[in-house]
Amino acid sequence: MSSEFESYEQDFAVLTADITGRIGKVPKLVGDEKKQMVANVEKQLEEARELLEQMELEVREIPPQSRGMYSSRMRSYKQEMGKLEADFKRSRIAYSDEVRNELLGDDGNSSENQRAHLLDNTERLERSSRRLEAGYQIAVETEQIGQEMLENLSHDREKIQRARERLRETDANLGKSSRILTGMLRR
Repeated sequence: MSSEFESYEQDFAVLTADITGRIGKVPKLVGDEKKQMVANVEKQLEEARELLEQMELEVREIPPQSRGMYSSRMRSYKQEMGKLEADFKRSRIAYSDEVRNELLGDDGNSSENQRAHLLDNTERLERSSRRLEAGYQIAVETEQIGQEMLENLSHDREKIQRARERLRETDANLGKSSRILTGMLRR
């Protein structure tokens, strides 16, 4: 069983070395060559993943007393695979940036123009934010003033109602005293 595992190890080593070499070439190529190289690396990475799966299956079949050594090898192979995938991703990002620049006709100057435009937009956004904040403060102050006015009006209403009530009482008392005086005058 370990001979199968060792065979897979050799295949994995050859494949990862080839992938590493191709990943290094990706940023240096242009056009269709670059696209072809990216496609080839993706295929090889898939093959490497399949080899790792086969190796894992072999490790499971190894007797438990010998399995520890092979398990540690598998961990290192998985780490190596993760590193390869990360390197490939970085080279693809560089590749996609270059393709984008080629398609859009970007060069260093437009990058600087974009940066300046972005800074202008950021500054404009900050000014707008400050204006909004000032507007919000004014709205809060206006709301407070309105609330104070409503409270004052409420107090004034209460005063007017009390005065009206006193007027009614006074009117009633005047009516009563007028009747009493009229009665007294008749006697």
